[in-house]
Amino acid sequence: MILDRLPAVLRAAPDRPAVLTAGPRGGTRIAARRGDLADLADACAAGLRRRGLRAGDTLGVAVRPGPRALAVLLAAHRLRLRVAVLDPFAGPEVLRARLALVSPALVVADAAAQAVAGPARRLARRAGLALPPFGDLAPVVATVGRRLPGCAPALDDPDGTPPRADTPPPGGSVVGDARAGDAVIVFTSGTTARPRAVVHDRASLDAGLAAVTALVDPVPGRPVLGGTLFVLAPALARGAPVALPARRPAALAAQLARLEPADTYLTPPALRAALNRGARLTGRVWAGSAPVPAALMRRARLAGARTVTGVYALTEMFPVAAVGEPEKAAFADSGAPGDLVGAPLPGVSARIDGSDGGAGDATGGELLLSGPAGRVRYLGERPDPVIRTGDRARLTPGPDGGPRVVLEGRMKDMVLRGAENIYPGLHEPALHVPGVELAVLVGVPASGGEDREGEERLVALVEPGPGADPARVRAALRSPLAGMAGARPDAVLFAAVPRSGRSGKPDRAAAARLAAGLLDRRAAGRRVPDPRRSPVEGGSRR
Repeated sequence: MILDRLPAVLRAAPDRPAVLTAGPRGGTRIAARRGDLADLADACAAGLRRRGLRAGDTLGVAVRPGPRALAVLLAAHRLRLRVAVLDPFAGPEVLRARLALVSPALVVADAAAQAVAGPARRLARRAGLALPPFGDLAPVVATVGRRLPGCAPALDDPDGTPPRADTPPPGGSVVGDARAGDAVIVFTSGTTARPRAVVHDRASLDAGLAAVTALVDPVPGRPVLGGTLFVLAPALARGAPVALPARRPAALAAQLARLEPADTYLTPPALRAALNRGARLTGRVWAGSAPVPAALMRRARLAGARTVTGVYALTEMFPVAAVGEPEKAAFADSGAPGDLVGAPLPGVSARIDGSDGGAGDATGGELLLSGPAGRVRYLGERPDPVIRTGDRARLTPGPDGGPRVVLEGRMKDMVLRGAENIYPGLHEPALHVPGVELAVLVGVPASGGEDREGEERLVALVEPGPGADPARVRAALRSPLAGMAGARPDAVLFAAVPRSGRSGKPDRAAAARLAAGLLDRRAAGRRVPDPRRSPVEGGSRR
């Protein structure tokens, strides 16, 4: 297994850089050498043993991406602990619900995540966090990294408080809950009251890491830019140093220019922001965690990338499919509806609910997946080898005759207009014409009395790119809007599309609220914002 081998691989070349960071102007700094990272993992493992953690116990981890987070994960893997990934950016109530669900024996957190009084609270505010003291949320907390006043005792503090003897079993008493084989719990987005926890065991986690290694094939010695476990572990195992992406777009653009990475992994919003700052790209560029429009992939290639690949992945399975820029562009230029995300990767089985999974199954339905990298279950539920993605999709034959996955939108995002069931993801790619940064279709409750109760108006919310001429964007949209036929929106509104989460996915609920507010404002005859800032245009589909 990759994580089992990684410590020995790191010690084989202890003086080589392992993790790099960027300075304010994009300069490269060494955050940890390979030997330092191995030593840090050993220290974390020793601290966890002193705290009394045993195989199968759940360890909550709220540590920002970097050497310390990876060291904690390596230590937990060595001790066969189950890691619950706790995102401090989720907010206190969501975090409270997640902690209640997994009942960790111990939570390790850095100073910013703890958000306690004094200097740590100021650090947290600068990092964009808004949490109550972590000790109010978790029964036992230990600090990794720099410990500021008010933080919990350090993980390696021999006088640290041991875990409570009455810690309840993680995840409750669920039939088939084989905790000793579990590796990681990752939460999907959901309500505060009912968080959904995805459980991967050691085999599925390793299968995902192996799939990324086979897909990317990191180049030994050449820098890689990215920040997730699925970037860090494969790259370090192949002898490539990993640079954590700078947060500010200007610094990221400068970092890319100075580092010239062989491989760059960025979310679409981060890639778009860097390109807007004039970033020049090198080597291979990989984008995922949110829809990757063909226009964005084309921009990345024109900015110098040797190849650009969109990766379709889920919390339940990483990775699932991949598509290169030429194939994506050809599909987009063909005018076919939907978002091509590529052929399923080796070992991934994809089929449409109710079908036999043939490559020519053009009938849309929910996409079902299975494979070695798939999650074993949801916490509190029985194991199930089939992953119901919630994505509406169809399968089309590729150049080799095998299936390609074309997404048609989230099942839950369906808009009901009259007798029409409209899936936004089927039509949104057509709205990404030159000059459009991001576009979504959302449903807004229709007005008209009881006879239209439950129906929605379909609204296109379009965000122009920096410096785009609104008149040219309107003109470019005429053809794709006309081609949408029965799915043509009732109104087209130009405004910044709300985002959510670290991946910057469109926040559809917020987008629908924004669209409703703009329509109400226009209906009341109130002045709309300047088109160069948040332009608004209404257009009937009739």
